[in-house]
Amino acid sequence: EVQLVESGGGLVQAGGSLRLSCAASGFTFEDYAIGWFRQAPGKEREVFSCISLSDGSTYYSDSVKGRFTISSDNAKNTVYLQMNSLKPEDTAIYYCAGEPMSSCAEEYVYWGQGTQVTVSS
Repeated sequence: EVQLVESGGGLVQAGGSLRLSCAASGFTFEDYAIGWFRQAPGKEREVFSCISLSDGSTYYSDSVKGRFTISSDNAKNTVYLQMNSLKPEDTAIYYCAGEPMSSCAEEYVYWGQGTQVTVSS
């Protein structure tokens, strides 16, 4: 069974930090890219970060660049997202997703259940 499970969300004050994890199972980890998406209330889901597990290349949107860091531990089949300097506008449900071509620009076909991140002002 292909499964992606996010964890690490919660409530944090503005300026604080959280570390999210995305644990993967049921597929060959190194063949994929793992993207981080978020959906804030009343807004469309957006991709804000991605890592290719084949070559380690990373992507960040302008809204998170310099504050968030994506990384992977291939031995644990886990992708991490370190979020620093959190802002209230970062409040959203955060999802990880798998892309089978190991390309952050291709179609994501496997999704986690989401984890809530709430940043208070």
